[in-house]
Amino acid sequence: MYDVVIIGAGVTGSAVARELSRYSDLNVCVLEKGEDVCSGTSKANSAIIHAGFDAAEGSLMAKLNVEGNEMMDDLARDLDIPFKRNGSLVVCIHKEELGGLKDLYDRGVANGVKDLKILSKEEVLEMEPNLSDNVEGALYAPTGGIICPFILNIAMAENANVNGVDFFFNTEVQTLKQDEKKVWHIRTNNGEYKTKYVVNAAGVYADKFHNMVSSKKIHITPRRGDYCLLDHEMGDFVSHTIFPQPTKLGKGVLVSPTVHGNLIVGPTAIDIEDKEATATTAAGIGDLMAKAGMHVKNLPIGRKVITSFAGLRAHEDNHEFIIDWVDEAPGFFDCAGIESPGLTSSPAIGRMVGGMFKEKLGLKEKSDWIATRKGIVETKNLSIEERNELIKKNPAYGTIVCRCESITEGEILDAIHRPLGARSLDGVKRRVRAGMGRCQAGFCSPRTMEILNRELGIPMEEITKSGGKSNIVLERTKGGED
Repeated sequence: MYDVVIIGAGVTGSAVARELSRYSDLNVCVLEKGEDVCSGTSKANSAIIHAGFDAAEGSLMAKLNVEGNEMMDDLARDLDIPFKRNGSLVVCIHKEELGGLKDLYDRGVANGVKDLKILSKEEVLEMEPNLSDNVEGALYAPTGGIICPFILNIAMAENANVNGVDFFFNTEVQTLKQDEKKVWHIRTNNGEYKTKYVVNAAGVYADKFHNMVSSKKIHITPRRGDYCLLDHEMGDFVSHTIFPQPTKLGKGVLVSPTVHGNLIVGPTAIDIEDKEATATTAAGIGDLMAKAGMHVKNLPIGRKVITSFAGLRAHEDNHEFIIDWVDEAPGFFDCAGIESPGLTSSPAIGRMVGGMFKEKLGLKEKSDWIATRKGIVETKNLSIEERNELIKKNPAYGTIVCRCESITEGEILDAIHRPLGARSLDGVKRRVRAGMGRCQAGFCSPRTMEILNRELGIPMEEITKSGGKSNIVLERTKGGED
């Protein structure tokens, strides 16, 4: 029996797992219905670190946004996560709405955001010459940043794992029930797990598990957001993250460089019912481009877009994080309604939950807790001398597998064999970017499949893009063998 079972290996569940792994007297596991960490709500978002001026003053969302932002430098250093403070700009294009920037400034100051400044038209155009000629001013937040959301999630999970947390993938929670001895029985498609405490970090499904154990129902709406990702050559089209002024549906369509040198545009905000509906639509992408084009001029679309995708935000009806014990269900803890700025807030959420468990259970920290993690070496960023030295030690670093992103076989081998290693094409892609480039895996997929086949002994017919039924090879032709 486990002391704590966490439902969900997204960025919230992984942050909580890492914090709970600090304690010597806790036996913790994570149940994830997907085939990997970062395979649900956390895998598709804007990849930015919010400054914290948008969330309502006094809300938990505002508090944890600012705290998470301030924690990000140390976390990125300790866990080797790509992160850059590029700053953000909220752009006003209507003179009569300039007062809205002052409202955001005042809210940001009240929330504790540092160094905010309202810029004139001339000042903001000097910083971002590709903004619309209609710009009237902007709110500048230098603490805004950009990050690799996949590595943020994966790094926290890996670190939790090396500190003793077990992860079980392809394990979908079906029912929860507590017996007379206050033991939780969690039935899954892979059998039953018993635990003293449950942490509900199930993203868009968090209301489902909360409502199984409480009469005080909550409701989460999947809010779909469409995105477009542009090629590397467009990565310096803007240098800051460009927001419109926010509306009741969120922060609006942003235009931002990514930490890997692309340009991202999105998201839209469309409330839907299906919690698995992540398909993009022509109407959604058209709406996305029209809105983005209002704040930047000559946005390079068409052939410069290398992919489009959609993510779901777990919008709770009261638009607030729910992070607390559930009164009616002793031992059950909610991390629900974690929508934007959930990615930014995740380390602060983990710290908050860890602190609440420590206080409740009187936990003691391990003396040998491992705080750091070394990421996968990026050979394209090495000097020729460093690369040659690496190849001498391991020739696999001399073989390019993904030509668009210059990813070597050595990097893919590391992605497969490190803690919580990749088991699918998307698992490799999220760890080392093989398949993220211009050709979108057209060249490297067969080679990556051969490596997965060889290293893990998985038959080619069973290798998937992203788990489940996403098999790529359906059957062999002509009775062929390897």
